[in-house]
Amino acid sequence: MNPPTTHYEFFGPPGALLVTLTVPAFSYALFFGCNDANGCLPYFTSEPILAAVTDLNWWASLWDTQAALIYLAWYAFCVLSWVILPGDWVEGTTLRDGGKKKYKINAFSTFLLALGITSGIILNYGPESFTILYEKWVGFLTASILMSVVQALYVYAFSFRSGALLALGGNSGNFIYDFFIGRELNPSIGSFDIKSFNELRPGLILWVLINISMACEQAVRRGGLANVTDSMWLVLAFQFWYVADGLYNEPALFTTMDITTDGFGFMLAVGDLVWVPFTYSLQARYLAFHPVELGTVRTLAIIGVNLFGYWIFRTANNEKNEFRNGKNPKNLKFMETKRGTKLLTSGWWGLSQHPNYLGDLVMAFAWSLPTLFDTPITYFYVCYFTVLLMHRQRRDDEACQQKYGDDWNKYKKLVPYRIFPYIY
Repeated sequence: MNPPTTHYEFFGPPGALLVTLTVPAFSYALFFGCNDANGCLPYFTSEPILAAVTDLNWWASLWDTQAALIYLAWYAFCVLSWVILPGDWVEGTTLRDGGKKKYKINAFSTFLLALGITSGIILNYGPESFTILYEKWVGFLTASILMSVVQALYVYAFSFRSGALLALGGNSGNFIYDFFIGRELNPSIGSFDIKSFNELRPGLILWVLINISMACEQAVRRGGLANVTDSMWLVLAFQFWYVADGLYNEPALFTTMDITTDGFGFMLAVGDLVWVPFTYSLQARYLAFHPVELGTVRTLAIIGVNLFGYWIFRTANNEKNEFRNGKNPKNLKFMETKRGTKLLTSGWWGLSQHPNYLGDLVMAFAWSLPTLFDTPITYFYVCYFTVLLMHRQRRDDEACQQKYGDDWNKYKKLVPYRIFPYIY
């Protein structure tokens, strides 16, 4: 049931160690390289970096007790909301042992509750009451990294209990690699599934709250909420909609590779709790100290780009979900495999193997456009996201090759493009 892992990803233990160390380091670097003091146009020299990392006081400055306690309270709020708020229980896909996990669906309700409390604070006490996420950014970042490390160590140790179902890719026997990639497939505490909880709640909702805090910081600097720039409103609206859409469609998560295939280790923990909220909010943080006025024409153009990406993303996913549920209202073409399953070969899924990724990338580009082109750093997200999705597509290709064999080769002749039609 738990065969040893024979195939490494990320170039094995050395690559896993490198990513484990560089993701937190790069998260800090994005702050120190793009902030109010340098205007997001830093002059890179080694002297100040070496001076900082060799100074114990600099390391101590990364810790903020108040920020850590607030972050812990935030995480506890998300857990209590999962427990208290009503929600349906849905079954996931069939596991290797023949069982199915059940997941409680109330991420969207948690989101609405968090927004309600946040709105109440701002309306009653003004925007200056919610700038703390901007003011104590480094402290919150440190707290989230610590939470990621603690969770990854806990689930790794807990995975050695009798009867644990391990991830096929996380049972190598090497501590560094298994700690990073995730040893157990579905670590849980009773009915509380740690992996799916972290995927949608603490980091994803915090991303929106951080954006709101950045808008409040800009409002304080510019004399009130009425003076928040159109560029900031666009970033808030785009990313709010993206998060709300993901949370509202929570059941779709349980068919993704993160849930069905990957174990839960440091890779997913730091991705969910650190990378998503603290790097995806880069545009809003930049606009907090570098306001940009777009005007009507540029605003409408950027909205058009985002809507185009969302249309691709949502219609492609709808085609797939309807087909998986036995519906085919568009009479899309498909090929049957020896396994008895069917693969779409027309519609969006005939243009590329992952048209939903294409929509994601168009939206990611639209999120950076409100910052205009005064700095390349605010376009880091779309560049990183392109690399991430290309890597994920490669992983999916390998998994499907093992799953379908020769049928997958036939499919790739029918749908040769991976993400970008006629390009890649």
